[in-house]
Amino acid sequence: MKQKIHLILAGALLAASSVASAQTLLNASYDVAREFYKDINAAFVPAYKKATGKDVKIDQAHGGSSAQARAVADGLDADVVTMNTTTDIEFLAEKGVVAKDWNKRFPDNAAPTTSTMLLLTRNGNPKGIKDWDDLTKPGIQVVVVNPKTGGNGRYAYLAALGYIKKQGATDAQAQEFMTKLYKNVIVLARGGRDATTAFLQRNTGDVLVTFESEVESVNKEFGKDKVDVVYPSTSIVAENPVAVVERTVAKKGTADLAKAYLNFLYSDEGQEIAAKHSIRPRSAAVLKKYASTFKPVKLFTVEELFGSLSQAQKVHFNDGGQFDKIYTVK
Repeated sequence: MKQKIHLILAGALLAASSVASAQTLLNASYDVAREFYKDINAAFVPAYKKATGKDVKIDQAHGGSSAQARAVADGLDADVVTMNTTTDIEFLAEKGVVAKDWNKRFPDNAAPTTSTMLLLTRNGNPKGIKDWDDLTKPGIQVVVVNPKTGGNGRYAYLAALGYIKKQGATDAQAQEFMTKLYKNVIVLARGGRDATTAFLQRNTGDVLVTFESEVESVNKEFGKDKVDVVYPSTSIVAENPVAVVERTVAKKGTADLAKAYLNFLYSDEGQEIAAKHSIRPRSAAVLKKYASTFKPVKLFTVEELFGSLSQAQKVHFNDGGQFDKIYTVK
């Protein structure tokens, strides 16, 4: 009996020590990627165990992407950052927190997935919203993310501005268009999830501008009959870039784990999980398989119209930029 107890105790101690010795990885990510990374983590942990024999634990930290980047710069010990705009990772590169050449460390400009901006309306689309023009009409109430705090908001702004530029608008006409649109903004949220909560839980506004990927989360959380999804005539390609936080992995010894985690996003399994969450996979085969999920929409890139996200940041979103000129805090 004593021997049996000793064996049980030894087994319990072994299990405890194995949990204690398991490496932990923290992923600092943007607001509306919670459910996606929850599923990625559930798939990655056993895949990593099978490949290496090692137990790992993945923790998540979510918020507006720019707010998350600032938190990491200020000392949050994330091992990886998975953002929705390159400017947030460039900011960390400038601070020396991630590698200067971070966008060359992984394929596809270190962006394993992309998304685009859509318009979500109340069920039945009672206001008849069809395109970006409709967001400037008198009486339309718009819910959108603040471009100063989240990539969701920056892409929403650039998608609308790109649309009007594609119509041949002059700079003055484009500014007038954007002024009208943001005059109709009733909620300028800190992050994508805050915007969704305002629109659906607090029933505020007529239209929510958000990532295509948020549609899946809305359907799961609130039911499939709550919103109509409006694909505008044109929208923007939103890359979801990733990087290893060199400062943290050097301190924690988690460099290999961090690389394996980000590489998993490019695997067939990772790309499938992305597609299931309405996040556009880079894999042409997976994209084709989920053709019914990703409706055709004319897409333009940031580079095509704005040079780069960094240039757009300086012109539009830095203090005193174009956004400050068109939007008055209510």
